[in-house]
Amino acid sequence: MSVVLVLQARGLGELLTAVPALRALRRARRNDHLVLATPHRLRPIVEVMALVDEMVPIADPQGLRWDGPAPKLAVNLHGAEATPIVELAKTGAERILTYRNTAFPEIPGPDWHEDRHPIDRWCHLLEFDGIGADRRNLGLVPPVATTSHRDCVVVHVGAGAAARRWPADRFAAVIRHLLVLGHEVVLTGNEGDRERAHGIASRAGLAGQRVLAGNQNLIELSATVAEASVVLCGDTGVAHLATAFGTRTVQLFGPTAPAQSGPPGHLLNRHEVLWAGRTGDREGATQDPGLLQIGAAEVIAALDRQLSKRRAEAGVTGAAYRRVG
Repeated sequence: MSVVLVLQARGLGELLTAVPALRALRRARRNDHLVLATPHRLRPIVEVMALVDEMVPIADPQGLRWDGPAPKLAVNLHGAEATPIVELAKTGAERILTYRNTAFPEIPGPDWHEDRHPIDRWCHLLEFDGIGADRRNLGLVPPVATTSHRDCVVVHVGAGAAARRWPADRFAAVIRHLLVLGHEVVLTGNEGDRERAHGIASRAGLAGQRVLAGNQNLIELSATVAEASVVLCGDTGVAHLATAFGTRTVQLFGPTAPAQSGPPGHLLNRHEVLWAGRTGDREGATQDPGLLQIGAAEVIAALDRQLSKRRAEAGVTGAAYRRVG
């Protein structure tokens, strides 16, 4: 049995955008042993995906320690920089499928375009190798958690960098509006978001037990997102989770254009993406000026629209990218 090794050592959102490509690879190499090298914390989602035969936990590409047989094919779903290509070459792979890098002229591949959506990027890579990929095939079956928060409005207060964190006082204003209307609200985030989430809850008059940030594992968080009536979040992995589970969202974009990492076009009927039309440093240490242009009133209006659509259980037509400011 031949081994196919796939490298994707980034975060939750990046892994979820690779689902259509992984599905296409699974179909094309159904008789091969498919191995995914990805961070250990993502194992629960890898198991939900049910697309690979084995997972090798790594923190980054340089952490790849391959002691299995030389892969028949090594697929770089990590990036076009040299490091992942070097690490895949160390496995002795017969062939490497990757985006072109001038440091490796002997390895063919398509040209990298920074503005391409990740879903399209990885599908395009497989298509370069003759493997057809359906960009729409990114849905996941929701996991089941022991505690249910069905039909709550999920407010995800965290993001991987300060540039993508909407101000706490604005989150609090939105939550107060939701509470006045009688909606159940829960706040999610990772352990590092716990203090911020409790501060927002206190400002909004939300009971402390409604703060789930730092108290859920990835499966519990996934189940909460899947059961939500609407998810309010920034440009984060949780936004991609909601997309995968078909949950309605209001997403707040700042330094990155939504066309580059937001919901794909065929799913915009379930998502509202607010963006001021500016770009900046996605990993910046301070709140992005474009993100700060999105006010609480715009977010409240978008949530009210999504909640109304949820209640009506009707389809939505028209574009959902709304420029503010």
